[in-house]
This record gives sequence, structure tokens and C-alpha cells, in this order.
Amino acid sequence: MDSSKNFFAWFSFMAALAMAVASRLPYDEVKMNGAWEDAHATFYGDMSGGETMQGACGYGDLKRQGYGLETAALSTALFNNGSTCGACFEIICVNDPQWCLKGAGSIKITATNFCPPNYTKTKDIWCNPPQKHFDLSMPMFVKLAPSKAGIIPVRYRRILCSKQGGVKFEVKGNPNWTLVLVYNVGGAGDVTAVQVKGSSTGWLPMSRNWGQNWQTGTVLLGQGLSFQVTTSDGKTLQFDNVAPRNWQFGQTFQGRGNF
Repeated sequence: MDSSKNFFAWFSFMAALAMAVASRLPYDEVKMNGAWEDAHATFYGDMSGGETMQGACGYGDLKRQGYGLETAALSTALFNNGSTCGACFEIICVNDPQWCLKGAGSIKITATNFCPPNYTKTKDIWCNPPQKHFDLSMPMFVKLAPSKAGIIPVRYRRILCSKQGGVKFEVKGNPNWTLVLVYNVGGAGDVTAVQVKGSSTGWLPMSRNWGQNWQTGTVLLGQGLSFQVTTSDGKTLQFDNVAPRNWQFGQTFQGRGNF
């Protein structure tokens, strides 16, 4: 009986210890490397990727901003009203021996656009809810299957984003309204909250305008700007003195550090 009690006590201790360790694991180990989920993939544009520029996340020139053509437009079920913009995914082609390229491996993409639903159709409605769908750039699609495949079954999972350099802030708007595009975000990639601090203000919460464009109606011209950025894993980084007092609309500034 005593040995049974001792074993139970030891087992309970080890289980509690394992849970405590798991709670301290990096976000990628706890959240990112989960089970693969089923979806489908198509492509839009041509090999130049011109049609993938701009888009519903607000990034603009994806090549200049460092995303390149390793991108995708997400269906309604994945886009989440723009809050998934900037998240990164790993995708593999599955269960289609006719089209899945043998030994293709996986591709890694960043969500930069929205694949809108089409409620006027009754078939080929891949981007309609509740379907999970990736509309890839053509260069990414042909890494998995030939373009004539058109649509392929895939599996996907969230992964950490790996970006070069610091988080970047493109400042737009007018003297009475400031709009900031936050991009080149590593780690979880998708920004869920932004605060700005002028050299003459305290910290001011910004609201999402669209995609990863964040806004405030507080007048900030003539003030140096600092930012706090929070990603979907709950991590927050503070970027002090990102923009000098003489910043102008249309300029982009790089913070020191990344997720």
C-alpha cells in the first residue's frame, strides 16, 4: 500500500513538473508545431507575381518590403477580418498523386491578401466560408504541383515567421490622422495591438483600420514616435525613438529588434 502511495505521489509530481515545463516552452513549440490541418490551394497571377502586390493586408510592394512572392491570399475562414495578416504557414500537397510533385516537400508563406468569397456560384467556391483555402502566388504553387493542376488538396500549419532586420513602420495619413503600417514582423507575425507614444504624449492605443494598418486621431506631427507592438502569441516589444521629431508622411522607419 505504501509503495502504491509513493508511486502515485511520484507520478503526480512528475505530471505537474511536465506541465510547468510545457508552460515555459517557447511559443513555437507549444502553439506552432501542432497537427496539420486540411485545406485546398489555387494560385493567382503569373510567374512575375505582379497581381499579388498590394492586397487586403495593406503591405504594398511585397518585394520591396521583404515578403517577395512567398505569399498567399487567405479564405474568409483563415483571414479573420485581416487579423491573420502577417502570419506564416507551412503547406504541403497531399492525397493527389496525379498532381502533387514527387519529393516537393513543403513551402512556407506569409499571409498578405484576402481571397474573397463568391456567393453567386454553386461550385468552385473555394474561398467561401467555412472552407480553408490558400490562393498562392504562382511561383509558390508550382513548387507543389504544375500550374495546370488548377487546385490541389493541401495540409497546412502555422509556423514562426523569420524576417530580416527590425520591425518596420510606414507612417501615412494627414496632420489630424496618423495611419501606420506595421510590417516585417517576425515570430507569430500577426499583430494584434499597437500603441504609439509621441515625445509629448503618453502611450496611446491605436485601432486597426484595415489589414495591418493602425490609426490614431491624436495629432503627432512634430513629435518623435515610439511604438509598442503585440503579436497573437501575447508577446509585446517596445521600440523607442523609432521616428525623429521631423518625420514626414510617407516615410518608413525600422525599429531596433524583432520578435
